[in-house]
Amino acid sequence: MKKYRWQLLLILITGLVVGVLLLLQQDSFSQPVSITPNPISGGIYTEALIGEFLRLNPFLHIYNQPDRDVDSLLFSSLVKFDAAGLPQPDLAETWGISKDGTVYTFSLRPNLKWHDGTTFTTNDVAFTVSLLKSGNALIPQDLRNFWQEIQVNVLSDTSIQFALPEAFSPFLDYLAVEILPEHLLGNLSLDEMIDHPFNLAPIGSGPYKFDRLLVEDGKITGVVLKAFDEYYEGRPYLDEIVFQYYDSIGDAWAAYQDGEVEGLGNVSSDILMSVLGEPDVNLFSARKPNLNIVFLNLENKAVNFFQEASFRRALMMAVDRQRIINNLFSGQAIIAHGPIMPGNWAYYDEIEKIAFDNEGARQILASLNMVVDEEQEGLITETGQAVSFDLLIPEIEVYKEIALMLQKDWSAIGVQVEIVEKSYEGVISDLQSRNYEAALVDIALSGTPDPDPYPFWGQAQAQAGQNYAQWNNRSASEFLEQARINSNYTDRTRLYRNFQIIFQQEMPSLPLFYPVYNYAIKSKINNVSIGPLYDYSDRFNSVNTWYILAESQEPSSTETSINE
Repeated sequence: MKKYRWQLLLILITGLVVGVLLLLQQDSFSQPVSITPNPISGGIYTEALIGEFLRLNPFLHIYNQPDRDVDSLLFSSLVKFDAAGLPQPDLAETWGISKDGTVYTFSLRPNLKWHDGTTFTTNDVAFTVSLLKSGNALIPQDLRNFWQEIQVNVLSDTSIQFALPEAFSPFLDYLAVEILPEHLLGNLSLDEMIDHPFNLAPIGSGPYKFDRLLVEDGKITGVVLKAFDEYYEGRPYLDEIVFQYYDSIGDAWAAYQDGEVEGLGNVSSDILMSVLGEPDVNLFSARKPNLNIVFLNLENKAVNFFQEASFRRALMMAVDRQRIINNLFSGQAIIAHGPIMPGNWAYYDEIEKIAFDNEGARQILASLNMVVDEEQEGLITETGQAVSFDLLIPEIEVYKEIALMLQKDWSAIGVQVEIVEKSYEGVISDLQSRNYEAALVDIALSGTPDPDPYPFWGQAQAQAGQNYAQWNNRSASEFLEQARINSNYTDRTRLYRNFQIIFQQEMPSLPLFYPVYNYAIKSKINNVSIGPLYDYSDRFNSVNTWYILAESQEPSSTETSINE
């Protein structure tokens, strides 16, 4: 199963909104609320979504974030994940793992119901998995391959078993898939579901149920959801949640100011200060599941100096990441210190933090006998090789802007860089064929709370997998391999700590920064909290506990919550 897991995606970073500015300013605008109100039931919350309605079906929403946001309230999974990425029961009440780590047995909560009152059973789970195993092109190839090797055994209406060909501790990630109702869709293929009426009036098992679509001039402009009385955690406090669709964050913010909506997500830097200036807005910030990184091809003989760990460290030290963040993203980004996301249970907080040190970088290069060649206007090695390389980037303006700043930083220490722009497909192709020297990309880690960095850094992935750097470190790989087959989180934490220490020592590639998601919501909506996000819809993880403050309980100050 080592060949499965994660697919590299390049992320358009134009909308990055990150928490450093907020972290720096927190004391200046964050004031505690002095009351402790009691939850009350009732009320309607209206939120703006950027984009358009397509289909409400978790198997058909992969490329449409607004649909995923709504579906996250309509549907449930066997397991869910907390802010640290640790698995928690959802529809499953308990589960057990065999001693050899190959068999997972789940027991459902008692008396689970679909929104139409039908009893939820393990047949619904088996049906959902059968869609994943079907081979349909709507399911990503790596996911299809993964599930086709899993045996599913329904033991009873409330018990189900999954048999893996080998131990694979990130398996619980794959059980976070939202379950579809077998009694309504069991006779349909995925292709037949695409235009099925179910997608316009879905039946799920989540905290909210579908009520109606809002239509204006023949166009769907919103969705109304109502609290589900029989939700397993109890009826949510809010009676209704209404989503309204807008073309841009600017339009959404205007709608907020006009009183049409009470919340909006992915607040961009161009409106952030306006949002902070609103007296009745709470702003919540959390790390997005994306890592901006420079891959270095360690096996490309044209740039054999990449094989020197100290040279790679010098490259890292020469990059003024905070300057990039300040200049390109209005001071908003979180500097990355390794390949595991901060806030995740596996993140090692004591990992070495490599700071910007231009002079220190020069000293390292001098120790490698790299000297300035006046004719070439840059460094050369002892053998006369120019210390220069091509930096591959997607043909997207923000990547070019980042690349130009990297180029300037590296030029300051004598390292010359040529920026090479290609299409998204061209970048992916060059990475897969290892036909590149360095590449600036984003790794999308969405939907994968389990950190499992093996695909990008394991030895076995160096030639044909996603280890694009072709990093060949036996010790690091062993730690990653052991963490993949060990279901004990204490052991896995130790193994990943050891991996991170080696990664930071070796610096096989250059992690730059993580974006942050900003969520603005009217202060009358109480008990809102978000942690690190594995999908933007994770902002609704605690939605069933949100409630509206009574008028007499309204706080007079703006509260801002920051969660890295």
